[in-house]
Amino acid sequence: MPTPLPPADGSSTLPGNGAMPTQSADTASWFGAPLLDERPAAGMRSGEPPPRNGAASAHEPAPYFFRVYRAFLTARATLSLMLLLLLGSLWSMGTHPPAWMLTMALCYATLAWAVWWLPSQRVPASPQQLTLRPRQALASVGVDLVFFAALHQFTGSSFNTQALLVLPVLMAAVLMPRILALGAAAVATLSLLGSAWVQALGSGALTTLMTQAGLTGFGLFAIAILANELATRLAREERSARGSMELARQQAELNRLVIEEMSEGVMVVDRQGRVRTANPAARRLLSARGQTPAAPFQLRGVPAWGPLVHAVERALGRPLQAEGGQEVRLRFDDHVERDLRLRVRFTRGQAAEASEDMCVMLLEDLRTVRARQRQDKLAAMGRMSAGIAHEIRNPLAAIAQANALMAEDAAHAGANPAQVRLTQLVSDNVQRLKHIVDDILAVAPGLRPPAPLIDPVEAVMATCNEWRATQGLAAGADSLLDVDLGSVTRQASPPKVRFEPEHLQRVLVNLLDNALRYQSGQPGALHVGLRWLPGATQHGLLMLSVANDGEPMSADTERSLFEPFFSTSSRGTGLGLYISRELCERHGASIDYRQHPPSVRHRNEFFVTMPVEPSGTAALAP
Repeated sequence: MPTPLPPADGSSTLPGNGAMPTQSADTASWFGAPLLDERPAAGMRSGEPPPRNGAASAHEPAPYFFRVYRAFLTARATLSLMLLLLLGSLWSMGTHPPAWMLTMALCYATLAWAVWWLPSQRVPASPQQLTLRPRQALASVGVDLVFFAALHQFTGSSFNTQALLVLPVLMAAVLMPRILALGAAAVATLSLLGSAWVQALGSGALTTLMTQAGLTGFGLFAIAILANELATRLAREERSARGSMELARQQAELNRLVIEEMSEGVMVVDRQGRVRTANPAARRLLSARGQTPAAPFQLRGVPAWGPLVHAVERALGRPLQAEGGQEVRLRFDDHVERDLRLRVRFTRGQAAEASEDMCVMLLEDLRTVRARQRQDKLAAMGRMSAGIAHEIRNPLAAIAQANALMAEDAAHAGANPAQVRLTQLVSDNVQRLKHIVDDILAVAPGLRPPAPLIDPVEAVMATCNEWRATQGLAAGADSLLDVDLGSVTRQASPPKVRFEPEHLQRVLVNLLDNALRYQSGQPGALHVGLRWLPGATQHGLLMLSVANDGEPMSADTERSLFEPFFSTSSRGTGLGLYISRELCERHGASIDYRQHPPSVRHRNEFFVTMPVEPSGTAALAP
């Protein structure tokens, strides 16, 4: 699943911190653009703390609760200003309101604007606030109830101010728990009933006034219950949406991480040839060396990318026929060529053929594809060869035993030299076949116990001495074999590695046999070294190298070094280096070849790198 595509202006559609996308100007609140994320009344009302901790900064969205609170404060400030304007209009038309009314309206407006302007109310001190604090409730709901109740009490029937009590009741219903919202409605209703009773003492219309006050109080209770229920439902929806958005953000982040780590190149390309998204693997495949710049970038205009542009045009023109794989060749300016396997996929499915605007291109280096195919074939061949080797071993042992009996009879009977040569020829070839069978079974798959912890210095020295004696080479300064283990033996505590001693001996003997075959014959023509490489990994690496001073091998030979059944000797099986690589990989090591410049005597070098065990790192200071 590809990562979300960025919009045309280059801005991000899914911020990495999980915040909701910034609202455009036409969807912003009338009371000012949201400072931050719509995080919500939902979590605020249920007691669930928001994901972020600490105070909100000026660069991240404010919680939804504070936005609603800010809207109510703005409505109060606007209402107080309208009351002042109304009283001023009455004064200008010759109707002089009482001084106490002007004083009350002026005091209310001053308090409403002061609360609206306070910085502590504009930016929340803590996003974990769940409801109105006592100070905030008194400065808003409490002041409104007192002011509007007093205004209704003192104005009587000259002004119809009952509707003003809806504002504090609605504010309490939205921003406070239900019991407190009902309490605010009850206070407003009691003030209405008390005012009606006072007015009825002078007019005598007690029933009418009390009925009107009761109906208004019933309406206030209905508003409190309905508004609180709607706010609670909105809170649940907000919490559900926030959870879904967090899951979507996590899924998008997971997709991004997976695509970034894929060895296969992934690109999203539109009709204009513009690459919207490209992972590092795709950027490496599009460059002769290194990587191309990060997306977005244009495919058109670069001659080397012409085949990709044609593939995009064909795919978008015929989506139903474009999802089969194809091969393209990129030719770069420095004459480097790269063959790619290209597959095209679409984001909207095959049914929406006419509406496809973008396609997903999957790129693979054909060398990697072919190497994987060869590896699969080799694995199948290895399993088959292991089975055949098991079947060959029994008749081979019978042949060896029969030939030994024939040789023994011929020796007792005084056979002629020709018969002796024949039995010796059979014995030599039986040993060769036995060696091949052992090599095949050594790399056959299967469960094996963990390798022991060994001292590589002791193992390498013992193997070199035994091999020198087997080959009949002299020791000393004029020896053909030069062994240098000093850089490791000088350590206070020599490092340890996990390797089967027999397997390490087999790898080293195979490398020494190859080096002996191509050396010059001069003293010190073969060189074996053991070095510690600090900092290569957490605990360092040991590098075992076997080099010779013979002629450097050709490029074709170097490419096929570790392939099975490849040999430059007519008597070789072609399995030596292949088995050495399999044995190294089985123990977490690696083997490779490098060729040095002519100024270096030992130009041909095979080297094995082995991870050092943590128990030996204390004394491995460089």
